[in-house]
Amino acid sequence: MIEPVPWVAFLAFVFLMLALDLGVFHRQAHVVHQREALAWSAAWITLALAFNAGVYYFQGTDKGIEWTTGYLIEKSLSVDNVFLFILIFSAFAVPPQFQHRVLFWGIVGALIMRGLLIAVGAAVFTYLHFAIYVFGAFLIVTGAKFLRDTGEHAPELEKNVLVRLARRIRPVTPEYEGQKFFIRKNGVLMMTPLFLVRLLIESTDLVVAIDSIPAIFAITDDPFIVFTSNIFAILGLRALYFVLNGYLAGLAYLKPALAAILVFVGTKMLLADIYKIDALASLGIIALILGIAVGASLVKASRDRRQSLAPLASGEA
Repeated sequence: MIEPVPWVAFLAFVFLMLALDLGVFHRQAHVVHQREALAWSAAWITLALAFNAGVYYFQGTDKGIEWTTGYLIEKSLSVDNVFLFILIFSAFAVPPQFQHRVLFWGIVGALIMRGLLIAVGAAVFTYLHFAIYVFGAFLIVTGAKFLRDTGEHAPELEKNVLVRLARRIRPVTPEYEGQKFFIRKNGVLMMTPLFLVRLLIESTDLVVAIDSIPAIFAITDDPFIVFTSNIFAILGLRALYFVLNGYLAGLAYLKPALAAILVFVGTKMLLADIYKIDALASLGIIALILGIAVGASLVKASRDRRQSLAPLASGEA
């Protein structure tokens, strides 16, 4: 039986933080600079760790490790989401001061969509056991696709189903109208390009959620652990975008690492009835994969930088 108090308390906390975020700290549109983004990112990570500590204390070590692993999976896959945000914003020339507003409302939509997906996923895995094999195979195939995806092309606005549907419902202004999503002109309510970009952000997050949520269900079947770890990772996604924007190019081996994580989790699901990999081992393997990827990426970036400077050094000599 689901205990309602933790769910109500957590949802109240999320609502309060979102209200403070948009209503107090980001009431006026402005460019989010690196220092502000780092402070927000540190705040969200600190809150997540504090919540995780509470899970360890109230629900025990096993649940605590499951929460940590789920959060780490979602956080790492969120980095791939940041790639998409950068491509979308650059492709449609979204002014920097309006990007936070788009991400805020995009993430509100993502919270609702993920809540629904998690509820459906919990029911599926509870009553249809064979689904674990279907999703396990799906994650392995998705991991293989990650290796083939160069990530060099932004999703096409005109081909997005939600955007095409929106254009049929309402006319769109030719230019951005400040931070507004809708504006009334000559008595006609029109959408702005900023709203279309928001739709694109939300639809791309839905695609990522279809990958990440089954991956977390491979770690735990506790809906509260799945939901809260997922939501904490999503709440920190805006700050993560502003922190990583401009630095992701240096993480050359991130895509292979995410592919390896998805393949590992998919394999874990396929082997669930034969051999169960415990949560601590899963956490260690995922952390190791990410650590190797980041370390190798930093080494490569340093080597490439030295090679690019070598001709200049030899010319001076």
